Amino acid sequence: MTFEETLDKLNKIVSELESGNLSLEESLEKFKEGVSLSSECKKMLDDAKLVVETVDKNIHNTEE
Repeated sequence: MTFEETLDKLNKIVSELESGNLSLEESLEKFKEGVSLSSECKKMLDDAKLVVETVDKNIHNTEE
């Protein structure tokens, strides 16, 4: 799943939880799924940040 797809799925879960229409059990399952998706998003962002930092470092090393 892409970052955008993962974030979209997470946003849908947040909307479902905010609606108040889920049972306690359903809410807990959605919450767990949301935490997992949030972790996936963070990992993808951390990976992207590392790529940007590496490219930036290489550009600055080349300029010197």
